[in-house]
Amino acid sequence: MAQISLQNVSKTYKGGVKAVDSFNLGIENKEFMVLVGPSGCGKSTTLRMIAGLEEISDGKVWIGDRLVNDVPAKDRDISMVFQNYALYPHMTIFENMAFGLKLRKYPKSEIIRRVDEATEILGIKKLIDRRPKQLSGGERQRVALGRAIVRKPKAFLFDEPLSNLDAKLRVQMRAEIHKLRLRLQTTFVYVTHDQTEALTLGDRIVVMKDGKIQQCADPMTIYDKPTNKFVASFIGTPPISLISGRIIKKERKYYFDEGQFQVKLVEEMYKAIAPYEGKEVIFGVRAEDIYDKLFVSEASPENTIRATCEVVEPLGSEVYLYLNSGKSLFVARVGAHNRPDVNRDMDLVFDMSKVHFFDPETENTII
Repeated sequence: MAQISLQNVSKTYKGGVKAVDSFNLGIENKEFMVLVGPSGCGKSTTLRMIAGLEEISDGKVWIGDRLVNDVPAKDRDISMVFQNYALYPHMTIFENMAFGLKLRKYPKSEIIRRVDEATEILGIKKLIDRRPKQLSGGERQRVALGRAIVRKPKAFLFDEPLSNLDAKLRVQMRAEIHKLRLRLQTTFVYVTHDQTEALTLGDRIVVMKDGKIQQCADPMTIYDKPTNKFVASFIGTPPISLISGRIIKKERKYYFDEGQFQVKLVEEMYKAIAPYEGKEVIFGVRAEDIYDKLFVSEASPENTIRATCEVVEPLGSEVYLYLNSGKSLFVARVGAHNRPDVNRDMDLVFDMSKVHFFDPETENTII
């Protein structure tokens, strides 16, 4: 078990391509840290630098109180679980899980004990004599986890371990990893492009873009208080709706004017939005904060708009409505009982206490 610290870490490839740029992050002992972002943002490169599989161009990486920049991967006391499982096809499951311990000259009795303990934890005891080709994707991933567990490392590193699994297995394995973390009580660093995995697994989430940290916080802070437009649009399903317009003031009240509709801001927003009076802003509203007026009691006309429902997408327990104001497109997530006719106008209510505003030039959050 150990803290991990990255201090001004950068990775520059030949030709001057900078994959990771001045990355600063402290990961606490026993913390589950998730690095999330689109493909090419540098998250896997960062993980590989922690693991010692990628050379660091600049900066320092500490594991515990040990500077590991020049320490080989095998001596860093970490275990890594890869996207493609990386199992030896000619070995049995027992041999795959025991291989690393044999290389380190562990006694046979200790190897058997550790493998037995790991297979018990992961529920794969009955698979011990099979070979990888005889297993399903989920079973292979459990074996890869088991191989990491037997090492009893200071930290576990995961590089998109669930991306090769189908949707149902991903949900099951997320739960398995969560239970595993609670049982092992050690440090986890987890890389994914799937924001659902990030929100459900992480104690804290690092959102990355172009090799830089955009925001680092607990999942609900990331979701409710994104630091900029990129974080707001990347985290959340469906993505936040972003609408261009300007701030106007009428009778001491501030409104967002989209061109086809106006909605009044709540008073708590006035101080922050005042400098943008008469200026362009980007208005952000999440799908769950838009309601069909038919199902809202005492809806204020000052936060009610009219739009055309262009697509109705039922998803069982909920329905997505794809809407058009005449100028802007946005999405509402409503209850399964609410299925309006396609191409009909409907009145919608925004929960103005939960909307976001972004500066169109810096893309940073105003509110």
